Amino acid sequence: MPQTLSSISMFTPCGFSPHLHSAKEDDQGGLIFQDGNLASASLDALIQHLIPTTDYYPEKAYIFTFLLSSRLFIEPHELLSRVCHKCIEQQRLDDPVLDKARIRKFGPKLLQLLTEWTETFPYDFQEERMIGHLKDMIDRIAPCDEAYWKRMNQLLQALNQKLATLSHGQEGIVKISAAVSDKLVAFKSKPPSIQREILTVCSDPYTLAQQLTHVELERLSHIGPEEFVQAFVHKDSLDSTKPAKKKQRAQVIEFFIDVARECFNIGNFNSLMAIISGMNMSPVSRLKKTWSKVKTAKFFILEHQMDPTGNFYNYRTALRGAAHRSLTAHSNREKIVIPFFSLLIKDIYFLNEGCANRLPNGHVNFEKFLELAKQVGEFITWKQVECPFEQDHNIIHYLHTAPIFTEDGLYLASYESESPENQIEKERWKSLRSTILGKT
Repeated sequence: MPQTLSSISMFTPCGFSPHLHSAKEDDQGGLIFQDGNLASASLDALIQHLIPTTDYYPEKAYIFTFLLSSRLFIEPHELLSRVCHKCIEQQRLDDPVLDKARIRKFGPKLLQLLTEWTETFPYDFQEERMIGHLKDMIDRIAPCDEAYWKRMNQLLQALNQKLATLSHGQEGIVKISAAVSDKLVAFKSKPPSIQREILTVCSDPYTLAQQLTHVELERLSHIGPEEFVQAFVHKDSLDSTKPAKKKQRAQVIEFFIDVARECFNIGNFNSLMAIISGMNMSPVSRLKKTWSKVKTAKFFILEHQMDPTGNFYNYRTALRGAAHRSLTAHSNREKIVIPFFSLLIKDIYFLNEGCANRLPNGHVNFEKFLELAKQVGEFITWKQVECPFEQDHNIIHYLHTAPIFTEDGLYLASYESESPENQIEKERWKSLRSTILGKT
């Protein structure tokens, strides 16, 4: 039986090694190694390198890297079809009489490859033809060992459960998104007369930071590697309260500064950036009288941590520190790393745009995809961490359902809090009052 490693060990930086050494000789020279590392190859050679034999099984890092990047060149159903065809041909599975001794060496390795594929990229198997390929292969090797039927049934049951869980999560996200959309529409027509302030729901910054971490990890858990670049960025509206007095507004701002600090300590950089971005939005930053009442030293420190200067050098340093802490952690609390997601997507975008998929000789640029797999693999490790904090359903419900201001609503609330300072602001305030409130 091939050795089975945990999915976590495959994705962590210490378990995911970009240095893929040749485990078998390539007589046709289709694989190009540089300093012992796989650098490039023809697509056919890479497919062959994926296929197990009686005495060979591909490294887990290679399996993940190739299955992730191959979809840029070939559809998953076509790839599986070619893999199955090569297995049938190379193991002579069409022969009237099978070599049972050989199949008993090959079968477990084939099942292990299919298990890793279905566990890591379950969405690939939503198509009936993908399931058809699985069943065809088991029909061919099962006569040599009845245990293969049991293994395949376990594989299919686990796959169905995974797909059902992912589908349920996506439905929840759709419902939440629809609810948020409805709130935005309502705000455009008639802002609510009574606003539910966050401080009445949660007055402890650490608790709110924990609940934001719950929300972030829940959303990230539904992002699969195969749909990575299509993932969304969730930013909570942190400006949906408008206390009447400067002192109360300053209190809310200081509260969120403390929440941001706790997010930083936890390793929740996405919520941290959302809060800082909310504070720096024009409708909030223009509230000079309010900010004069705020103790801003802590906020400036957090801003410095997320400063975009030097391609977010300070943030990247902090992220590396959190990633290292996660690797050596003894508890889930220390394992939490939630990256600033839009920057992660930007990094992957520029990696894709800045490096060619194919080299001038037509080979697949495998070095590029090793780096892509490393970044995506790290993210997958982080999103699999189980949130260690006790869930507060009231706070979670508030975070999901609190009204969200449109941009016009934000500016109106800002002008209502502190009067316009110049003619341009006065004209905009008058226009917004007319448009939103129906007042002149």
